[in-house]
Amino acid sequence: MNKIDLNNKVAVVTGGARGIGLAICQRFLQSGAKVAIWDMDKEASVGAARSLSEFGEAKAFQVELTDDSSVASATQQTLEHFGQIDILVNNAGIAGMTDKTWKIPPEEWRRVVEVDLIGPYLTCHHIVPHMLEQESGRIVNVASIAGKEGNPNASAYSSAKAGVIALTKSLGKELAETGILVNCITPAVIKTAIFDQMSQSHIDYMLSKIPMGRFGQVEEAAALVAWLSSEDCSFSTGAVYDLSGGRATY
Repeated sequence: MNKIDLNNKVAVVTGGARGIGLAICQRFLQSGAKVAIWDMDKEASVGAARSLSEFGEAKAFQVELTDDSSVASATQQTLEHFGQIDILVNNAGIAGMTDKTWKIPPEEWRRVVEVDLIGPYLTCHHIVPHMLEQESGRIVNVASIAGKEGNPNASAYSSAKAGVIALTKSLGKELAETGILVNCITPAVIKTAIFDQMSQSHIDYMLSKIPMGRFGQVEEAAALVAWLSSEDCSFSTGAVYDLSGGRATY
């Protein structure tokens, strides 16, 4: 593993209790950072923090990312505990059901957008002001290739992730002269527990689109996020980094 220098940095990782988020937390800790795990699953996040303790300091915070007051409270608690927030990784997300757009219940469609798009907006809304005071920061949003291509039978997820890409571009431009950089990654498919929410036919469809013929690994996503969170990433903002095994064509 190539070690990225994140010494003395404090990172907030949403959805950090499992999957890509957990891998990011571990990579950050191995690179010298301290990590705040923001997750709605209190038991899982506490367990993750405990398992990560061998690599460094990780603390769990229970957060409902679609609730403004919950995000505000978590921000304050994190600052009280660590004294600063240098990195924000908006990783938490749900896939939602896979079906034709007109067959998806409105409440299901809205829930996906609330978690996958409104959540990142709220974390930025509360954390960016503190980064502005520091005149430095890194924000990495986990979007998806679905946000660029629009996967069939996944309109809510595709729409939300397209919104995350646009949010990244807008916020990156707004903060371009502040020392805060905002970028996103667009994985094709990383094999995690989110597969449990998908039909096998949808999983097979996604695999068929990847020239490398395999799904990505959480460690590969964590490596890219770690670099984007570091001082080595200094002239990229509002950018989209593909992690697609050759699928991306633009």
